[in-house]
Amino acid sequence: MTARLPDRTSPLPLWSQVLEDLRRRVALGELDAGFPTEEELTRDYAVSRHTVREALRRLEADGLLVRERGRGTTLARPQFEQPLHALYSLARTVRSTGLEERSDVRALRLVPAGEAAEALGVEPHAQVVYLERLRHAGEEPLALDRSWLPADLAAPMLGAELSVGSVYDVLADACGLRVTGGWERIRPLNPSDDERRLLALPSHEAVFGIERLALAAGRAVEWRHSLVRGDRYSFLAEWDEPALAVKKTTARS
Repeated sequence: MTARLPDRTSPLPLWSQVLEDLRRRVALGELDAGFPTEEELTRDYAVSRHTVREALRRLEADGLLVRERGRGTTLARPQFEQPLHALYSLARTVRSTGLEERSDVRALRLVPAGEAAEALGVEPHAQVVYLERLRHAGEEPLALDRSWLPADLAAPMLGAELSVGSVYDVLADACGLRVTGGWERIRPLNPSDDERRLLALPSHEAVFGIERLALAAGRAVEWRHSLVRGDRYSFLAEWDEPALAVKKTTARS
């Protein structure tokens, strides 16, 4: 795709027409590989540098661009910050930013539990539902999830819609299971070449590797390995002084 030249017979100012066309190109992902320089925009739209700068100023004010001296102009991509004080959902976190949340279901089938057996408390040969999803925020991949769930509990998921939303919502609706607890371990990882390609992750960036065990009524219902882009996602832990004081008092008693 190319720039749409402004209509000089239109009552709209030239900068406004350039602005709207840049919005269109950003939305389509045309400029993801690199944002044009002022000189390139002046040439592409056949307008003055003053017109280009006004359009860029408006884009920057709207939070779509970051302009830094010596580093040029780059697209401002939303960052996803996840509080850690309770069970959370990546799907809800993405939707809270106004972006569409969706998943490519790469695998959904019955397999032997294998290495997931110990975490799920089943025999290695027991059947489990294996689910693999590439999670997206808008048009951009954000996370790769691999989940194992006991087939005697989660078999109805094999016919469920899993391209949007949370696995736990499906567990509740299709299987009558509500996740009530669990734990999670987070550490930085370098993904494989195939995983990096799937996540469209820059070569110098790492991922968060997340292991999660979800429980329902005291029984393990999901063992999950997730890879989440470290350049787009962060975790936030909060505490307050009274809570710390209670813990200190308890430790002394």
